[in-house]
Amino acid sequence: MASLADALPATRLTPRPRRPAVSPIAWLVGPALLLFVIFFVLPFAVMAVLSLLSGNPAQNPNVYLTSRHYVRFAGDDLYWDALWSTLRIGIVTTLASLLVGYPLAHWMARMKSRLGHALLLMAVIAPMLTGIVVRTFAWMTILQDKGVINTTLIGLGLIEKPLPLMYNEFGTVVALVHIYVPFMVLTLTGVIGRIDERLEQAARNLGASRLRAFAEVTLPLSLPGIFAGSLLVFALSISAYVTPFLMGGTNVLTLPMLIYQQVSSSFNLGFAGALGVILLAVSLLVVIAYNHVLARFSGPEGLT
Repeated sequence: MASLADALPATRLTPRPRRPAVSPIAWLVGPALLLFVIFFVLPFAVMAVLSLLSGNPAQNPNVYLTSRHYVRFAGDDLYWDALWSTLRIGIVTTLASLLVGYPLAHWMARMKSRLGHALLLMAVIAPMLTGIVVRTFAWMTILQDKGVINTTLIGLGLIEKPLPLMYNEFGTVVALVHIYVPFMVLTLTGVIGRIDERLEQAARNLGASRLRAFAEVTLPLSLPGIFAGSLLVFALSISAYVTPFLMGGTNVLTLPMLIYQQVSSSFNLGFAGALGVILLAVSLLVVIAYNHVLARFSGPEGLT
């Protein structure tokens, strides 16, 4: 008698196709890439499209492509002055933050005491725990005509009338440096902390002075941190709105302030988008120049 197995037809077991395994790196990069597309690429694309349209497509469907917003910017000296004022404030703020932040970062990186390092780090980070508006108003109480500085100087008889410390680029830069110098310090501290102190000690043992050893050893090796911190502070400074508006008043006009005026007052989204594209283009040019300089100085030939 034939068995049951002999009676059943022979079947071929074919393996199921295996799905390609997803790389763990893709799971890590995917969310960041999605956020980048949603919060940067899409808003910038909408802004760029609006800058090339004759009107708001949500209100008037009969819009057409035009370059009049860019022509308006190029044909008015007011907007060029605002662009130059924005860049000037960003450059001065970056240089001042570097001059203030580098010695502090070097001190933090070379500090041996853990308690002292922790206290100094808390002192640097503490201002970041307060809102920008609060810190700006604090500087207004210090720099205004009836503020702490002018009242003290007049009371001591050193001056007869208040010094112009506010409602100009000086007051704007002072407030911006106070706000953004922690970013410079934190960036530089990590880079300087990774520099081997024995290199500077070896230079001093070979006869170099302390200043020369720093200038020829520590400073060149810390250039990546200088460029990274400078780029970060510059990008934040040229895009700041609240501090230039409060500290500069009507005497300081920057591109972010113009963008806000175009959106809030006249609701001219096309021209506001053109100003935003121009500001971003300037920022990208700075990034490209930064990468070029960083690659030049970080290479073997740049450190010799």
